Amino acid sequence: MDDGIRGLARVYPIGSLDTSTAGVLEAHLDRLLADEGVTTVVLDLKDLAFITSAGLRVIIATRKRLAARDGSVVIGNPQPQVAKVFAIVMALPGVNVFENDDELDAYLMNIQRKVYEDHRDKNA
Repeated sequence: MDDGIRGLARVYPIGSLDTSTAGVLEAHLDRLLADEGVTTVVLDLKDLAFITSAGLRVIIATRKRLAARDGSVVIGNPQPQVAKVFAIVMALPGVNVFENDDELDAYLMNIQRKVYEDHRDKNA
């Protein structure tokens, strides 16, 4: 937890946030949220290169838990491919477009790959 700001916790996921790693983040967030004084979680995503629906579920569940105590989740520094996923998810609130998680994950993977490649090519 950040000592300088009451109720604020920062989390720095790295690498991929998918079915194999979402449980680790969820467990870490559960430990943080055990402290009722935590009302804001900042997810600094500068080192997160990839996210699937499993990662999105952890973030959404955390948002719901914090909303119950008038808190919030704040996303910071997402890489372009991860930012694109959040932009799409926010554009389709409450809409079930995909039949299953595999279909959704394949869609998210393709979006992130395209944005990553475009970004890489521009910076090459």
